[in-house]
Amino acid sequence: MKTNRLSEKMTAILNSQVTEEAFASQIYLSYASWASGEGYTGIAKFLFRHAEEERNHMTKILEYILNRGAKVSISAIAPPPKNPTDICDCFEKIFNHEVKNTTAIYAVVKKSMEEEDWATWNFMQWFVKEQTEEESFAMGLLDKIKIAGKDKASSNTLYLIDKDLEHTNGELTAAQDVTATKP
Repeated sequence: MKTNRLSEKMTAILNSQVTEEAFASQIYLSYASWASGEGYTGIAKFLFRHAEEERNHMTKILEYILNRGAKVSISAIAPPPKNPTDICDCFEKIFNHEVKNTTAIYAVVKKSMEEEDWATWNFMQWFVKEQTEEESFAMGLLDKIKIAGKDKASSNTLYLIDKDLEHTNGELTAAQDVTATKP
C-alpha cells in the first residue's frame, strides 16, 4: 500500500528547503564565530541562538516529510560566505539571506497551491509568518545600525548594540497579532 502523501516534486522542493535551512544555520554559526572573534560577545550569542533556530526549522521540515510518508534526502551544504567586514555588513548579509530564504519558502507554498496539497500549504504558513518576523527583525537592526552611523558607528554605540542583542531572542509580534492596545 502506498502511504506517501507527497508528490515527487513536492518532496524534492521540501528536501531542498531542508538544505536551505541547514545553510542558513551554517551562515549564522559562521557569523557568530566571527562576531565572537571580534569581541562582540552579545551579538555572537544572538547569532548562535539563531543558528540553532535555523537548525530547528530544518528539523521541522525534515519531520514533516517523514510524517507524510516521503523520503528525506540530505544534501551537502555550501560553505558560508566570507566573514563580514563590520557589524553593518554582517546584518546586511543576514537580511539579504533572509530575503533569499523567504523566496524559497514562497516557492514551496506556490508548489503546494499548484498541487492543491493543502496539508503542505497549511504547514508552510508557520514558515511564512516566521520569515516575516525574521525580515522585520533584521530590518529593525539595520535601522538601529543606520541611526548609529552604519559602518562609522562609534565603539560606544556598537557596545550598546552588542549588549542589547545579548539577551534578545529576535522574536517580534507578528503584524496580524498586533492590536491598538497591544502594539
